[in-house]
Amino acid sequence: MKTLVTCLFLLACPLLWGQEDFLAKQYFEDGDFDKALVFYEKLVSENPRRTDYTERMIQCYQQLEQFEKAIGYLETTLEAGQAYPTLFIDLGYTYLLKGEPERAEQWYARALETIDENPSLGYGIGNKFQRYSLLDYALQAYRAAMERNPELDFNFQIARIYGEQGQVEAMFEAYADLLSIRPSAKPNVLRVWEAFISTDPEAQNNVLLRRVLLRRAQQNPDTLWNELLSWLFLQQGAYAAALNQEKAIYLREGLEGLERIAGLGRIAEDQGALDAAQAAFEYVVKESEDPVQTLNARLHLIDIGLIKDPEADLQKVRRAYQELVDQYGFASNTLQLQVAYAKFLAFRLGDTDTAIALLKNSLELPLPNYTQGYLKLNLGDILVLEQRFNEALVLFSQVQKLLKNDVMGQEARYKVAQTSFYKGDFDWALTQLKVLRNSTSQLIANDAMQLSLTISDNTFEDSTQVALRKYARADLLAYQNKKEEALEVLEDILDQHKGERIEDEALLRHGQMLEEKGAFQEALMSYRKIIAFYGDGILADDAHYALAEVYRKHLDDPAQAMEHYREIIYSHQDSYYFPLARRQFRILRGDTLEEL
Repeated sequence: MKTLVTCLFLLACPLLWGQEDFLAKQYFEDGDFDKALVFYEKLVSENPRRTDYTERMIQCYQQLEQFEKAIGYLETTLEAGQAYPTLFIDLGYTYLLKGEPERAEQWYARALETIDENPSLGYGIGNKFQRYSLLDYALQAYRAAMERNPELDFNFQIARIYGEQGQVEAMFEAYADLLSIRPSAKPNVLRVWEAFISTDPEAQNNVLLRRVLLRRAQQNPDTLWNELLSWLFLQQGAYAAALNQEKAIYLREGLEGLERIAGLGRIAEDQGALDAAQAAFEYVVKESEDPVQTLNARLHLIDIGLIKDPEADLQKVRRAYQELVDQYGFASNTLQLQVAYAKFLAFRLGDTDTAIALLKNSLELPLPNYTQGYLKLNLGDILVLEQRFNEALVLFSQVQKLLKNDVMGQEARYKVAQTSFYKGDFDWALTQLKVLRNSTSQLIANDAMQLSLTISDNTFEDSTQVALRKYARADLLAYQNKKEEALEVLEDILDQHKGERIEDEALLRHGQMLEEKGAFQEALMSYRKIIAFYGDGILADDAHYALAEVYRKHLDDPAQAMEHYREIIYSHQDSYYFPLARRQFRILRGDTLEEL
């Protein structure tokens, strides 16, 4: 019986300790230090080697201003000679709180002295100083440890302290020291640097970082510094300057550097920096010996040329494509050429027969599922352009089944819904869209939700769906690049169906199309009408975001742009545009990237 009682007691002890530990933490985190202290005093007496219990007990004494109790415990423990040296810091900080800074400094010095004997203590001591915000002492601890043992690396900690102290240039230097030893730390360092720089190249922190990196590049011709300079210039939108750094990397690293230049070209093209993008792709064409890489660059150059000169001679562009086809032929590794050429023929020249034949010929090649899906989606788009809806639906459905668990399969399902919408089969479109509301692609999910609401709202009010059919026709005309005809249909809706649910949809599409043709003031009027008459509707956030973007991108009116971004931030927190609006608002306000 006695043995059984003993066993039960031993089994119960861990449960009791666990409960006491939980209650102590709970009271401590709630700021109820009196109650927490009762538990921690007991836990420390029962577990004297648990440093976490000791730390919390000392913190309770400090919070309750029971300084003598803390000092008594710490001095007794230190005199025993087995305590971890961070207790010197706890004792010093207690004296500081008590109002005796001279005695505090004596104990801090004792903690630092232990590093001379054992440099491996540097991290623990430096970290404890940091936790008490004794940053100068923390720097001394980390530096002393590194001096006595050069294999130790506390540059990351030192850099963070400089950042906390506002010594930005010293912080940049410390991180540069870290990268010179550990280049693999670059992703983490860049995340920190983003917090201190802005998009303005003349901002003080940007100038300081540029100076640090240029000095390093001059002292040590390592491509690491070129990569970091290129990254900085990209943050600032200085694509030409970034290209110069990427060229320097290529001259040392060869083919890998050329892929970096192509990547820079794609970024610059996406951001509308067409001159820099063109220079990047021209350099790739000149230097590359990889036929596929060269082909991709030449295709980008054709696209850039069409953007820069909308009135370009399209027959001349066609000859450029045909030359590429003659040179590269039809192969599975040049499908990007065949798709680009087919889309140009169909959407720019209106030669859909040749475009369709081209892609059908490509589908005869032995291709993996994903590549088949890519070709069929593009072929389906051209069939929709020709209003050959049933043929397009067959292709989209094939891709949907072929890649049902992939984003491309979800994109195919959306195209089924969109094509059904153009065709006037609104019920089938809704069936597809309901599935897509939970798409793994946020963009697809958002588009699906928008189109679903357009159909359901306007079907509920108008069982004949007259206005909805007009709207679907306008959307198809816009897709077919028949912009003026689309505008006429939208204006008919706005005239004949005023006050109906379709009106806000028509106003938004009307504004978007006017914006595309450069009629910005007229576009603003359409967007403003949505806010004036449908301010509580589902498209209010779309209208505010559209207004903000027009003011920011086209009318150079940041104050008006900020006003509409602010409206989304404060009144439409669940909007798809919320994170985009918040970021642009803060950029216009001049926040650093950390605040974005």
